Amino acid sequence: MSEAIIELNSLVKTYDTGEVQVQALRGVDLSVGRGEMVAIMGPSGCGKTTLLNTASGLDDPTEGSITIEGTDLGSLDDNTKTSYRATRMGFIFQFYNLLPVLSAVENVELPLLVSGTPPAEARRLALAQLDRVGLGEWTEHRPGQLSGGQRQRVTIARALVNDPTIVWADEPTGDLDSVTANQIMDLLTGLNREQDQTFVIVTHGREIADRCHRIVHMRDGLIESEEQLVG
Repeated sequence: MSEAIIELNSLVKTYDTGEVQVQALRGVDLSVGRGEMVAIMGPSGCGKTTLLNTASGLDDPTEGSITIEGTDLGSLDDNTKTSYRATRMGFIFQFYNLLPVLSAVENVELPLLVSGTPPAEARRLALAQLDRVGLGEWTEHRPGQLSGGQRQRVTIARALVNDPTIVWADEPTGDLDSVTANQIMDLLTGLNREQDQTFVIVTHGREIADRCHRIVHMRDGLIESEEQLVG
């Protein structure tokens, strides 16, 4: 494996409901190499999404350490961590999380505007990214005017518009038919090859996981096994 860009050590995440404590992660160790595509699989409730949210800094671990590009996320204050995510990471979710009142290009440029990119530059980058994902003729359409596959392409364009080093994807094809899901994976694997970006993908679909370099199998908050597929 190439140099590790993500390193998780003894990662524990416990949720306290007030009445009971639920240990979603029970001491996870994982390294992901730069430019690697890793699929996280396992039954519902095994901790896949918790692992993604915690490893990416969206949620804080109860115990353990997360090192991204040599930086210990636990050493960063909230504002620095938020800025780091905005500039170095991209996120793709199953249900798009697009703002319905904004056009495709407005949705894609929004994270750039929030992080202080000048409007003209944000628009140029957003249009270029939409063209890259095959939506150059749909830039002014709102999410409600797009198909599920097109909406997911907008989500991917938004995730990639800041040229992130790492892309985190939670069931990116879970709401799509098999043909469209395969097209989305064609897009993601192509971007991985071209840009050498690192992808961590949570999925229930074996056919999606098989497109990655490695599959990490989880059960009961732990990594049960791993499969090296390519690379």
